[in-house]
Amino acid sequence: MLKRRGRTAAVALAIIALTSSCGGTKNSDTSSTATGGSAPQGGRSGSVGGGGGASSGTGGMPTLDLPPDANGQAGGGCSMTAPLADTDHDGFSVQSGDCNDCDPAINPGAFDFAGNGIDEDCSGVPDDEAKSCDVGLPVAGDDAMDAARALGICRKQQGQSWGVVAARWVFPNGETTSRTYPDQPGIADFSCLKGGLPTNPESRGLLTSFGPNVSPREGAAFVALSTGVARAGVNVPRDPAIGESPSAAAMCTANSTPPGFPKDSPACPDVATAQNTQAQDAIALELEIKTPTNARALAFDFDFYTFEWPEFVCSDYNDFFVALLKSAHQSTPKDENISFDKLGNPVSVNNGFVEVCDPEVGLQRPGGKSFACALGERELVGTGFDATKKGSGKDEIDIPSHAATGWLSTTAAIVPGETIRLRFAVWDMFDEALDSTVLLDHFAWTLVEPLEPMTERPPPIR
Repeated sequence: MLKRRGRTAAVALAIIALTSSCGGTKNSDTSSTATGGSAPQGGRSGSVGGGGGASSGTGGMPTLDLPPDANGQAGGGCSMTAPLADTDHDGFSVQSGDCNDCDPAINPGAFDFAGNGIDEDCSGVPDDEAKSCDVGLPVAGDDAMDAARALGICRKQQGQSWGVVAARWVFPNGETTSRTYPDQPGIADFSCLKGGLPTNPESRGLLTSFGPNVSPREGAAFVALSTGVARAGVNVPRDPAIGESPSAAAMCTANSTPPGFPKDSPACPDVATAQNTQAQDAIALELEIKTPTNARALAFDFDFYTFEWPEFVCSDYNDFFVALLKSAHQSTPKDENISFDKLGNPVSVNNGFVEVCDPEVGLQRPGGKSFACALGERELVGTGFDATKKGSGKDEIDIPSHAATGWLSTTAAIVPGETIRLRFAVWDMFDEALDSTVLLDHFAWTLVEPLEPMTERPPPIR
């Protein structure tokens, strides 16, 4: 085993994405973004009104070259009198449930975007997609489908519909039990690691807040994944785990990183971490989802907290948050990671999105990097990643605060109607000390198809 010191957490939130409305005469006249099952708060690039509201235009869906009617009006000659035909080439005939065979955005496999009065999913009721499904969820999150609900995905796939096919708690590489690793010569083994165990249940949580200043981006709850205890504040994990989270918890499980990870950060050219493929204190949420036939992309929000900052910026001890999407879309990266900054840095203690931190410390260039800390320390309060004091009396010392990215939004293209695999994973690297936590929320489908995956700062919630 590797030596436990007063540092470390290499978190890789590996999201391997898995690969969701009928009536009226519109041609793909729907909103450009809608949550998977919850009313949105705030917006994303390309959205209209931030989410479920209606907009005009095709929104990126294909238009049909339909024959003119008797008066020469384009598209007016579209007929639904042939029950076995698929006039709009969306894979559904009138007989199989297509209630508007003149529009490929309307069929039983579509997402029913809210607010436009159109029954896109041919259920017989316009705008009937569930708007929320995460009130009163058990905090422990033992049922991974509850985690999908907290994320904002309310529908389970059945019949011809879009929806979650499967949800499970796994390790970052997709395996379901932990591995053990041989001790390294000359390095003391302080680990409680045991093989054959599932992920530690305390490393996950369905939370309604993270400290007093961080709330869900939509609905009533969000998912928390951690290399320590996935709760706000300072926590001591249950046996057999040891230590204190988020400063030094060991959760007693490990496995391998996803293929191709970890990756060295371009922001730290002199630091090599890619050779270490052990994922300590690891956990992942894996979702398999059949996508809506009228969706062109998925989106989700995340907020990454790391105890590594500022001491271990650009060191061998590196925390990662990666989003791995498995999709047939041509823009899907080879390594499947869809969450990274504009310089290509994986989301980690070293990436350009670390902005929730102490500006005075950031100006001291920890690890040789300058951090403006534009968002200050407010979102660290009460999370366990805020400033603390240690000792008492004349021996009392101030422990500086750590850091977070603040809420960010990732968008990536998918193929309408495909089945994708989406895996969110987090892990420590080298040892089990110094934890990281990621919050996940506000999953949505969008009609806007990005040229490549992108992560950006979303507007504040309203």
